[in-house]
Amino acid sequence: MPGDGRGGRPAEPDPVLMAAAAMVFVDAPASPILTQGDAHHLLEVLRLRTGELVVACDGAGSWAPCRVSAASGGHRAERVDLATVLEVEGGVTTQPRPGPPITVAFAPTKGDRPEWVTQKLTELGVDRIVPIRANRSVVRWEGERGARSVDRLRRVAREAAAQCRRTWLPEVIGVTPLPELASLSGGPPRLAQPGGGPPSLAHPVVAVGPEGGWDEGELARFGTGVGLGATVLRAETAAVVVGSILCGLRSGVIGSLA
Repeated sequence: MPGDGRGGRPAEPDPVLMAAAAMVFVDAPASPILTQGDAHHLLEVLRLRTGELVVACDGAGSWAPCRVSAASGGHRAERVDLATVLEVEGGVTTQPRPGPPITVAFAPTKGDRPEWVTQKLTELGVDRIVPIRANRSVVRWEGERGARSVDRLRRVAREAAAQCRRTWLPEVIGVTPLPELASLSGGPPRLAQPGGGPPSLAHPVVAVGPEGGWDEGELARFGTGVGLGATVLRAETAAVVVGSILCGLRSGVIGSLA
């Protein structure tokens, strides 16, 4: 069970998930049918052999332990029936979604840093990842470019979730203007800002601004900010720090900062 954010015992990882050679996402864990890409990854990149343990998961908390079948072990992906690559071994387990849901929003920066942020937030356990448009944003994902960029973040999140054995896929939202974030996340965001109060599960929606920071109107509209220490952090670092603290509070890895 998840921790309560008050310094309780941290959640224990499931030994089957940890022992698996890989995780793949499928529509129905009880009868897994792989994509061609996942079959290629298991059989030709990881070179898994007959009998190796793989977890099939639906990304919504349900998963089943499987073994690489004798029919596919050692074969090239394009030569196998995608419905027979894995043989289910045991029943389907369903894990509840941890609560409260944690949202980290960030203004995209240049280069591949948004992908890095998404990867790390997924590994940490953040539930909703939202690229936002702020008044001082330099990088603006709009139109086709914005759609392609968000699709790329979703692929990164899916790969990261499989790598870290996460059974609930995070929701990666399309580019959202900062004022609309509250309607998406179920509550008003707190803005990461030097001098703000400590992160808290009482306010599990935090937005990290662009490299130029928030303007006066944004700060006035959303009130008390969230402080992340005495140093000036890069935008991508701040997003991962706030995700780490909130997920650590929720899981019981760290005690309450309130």
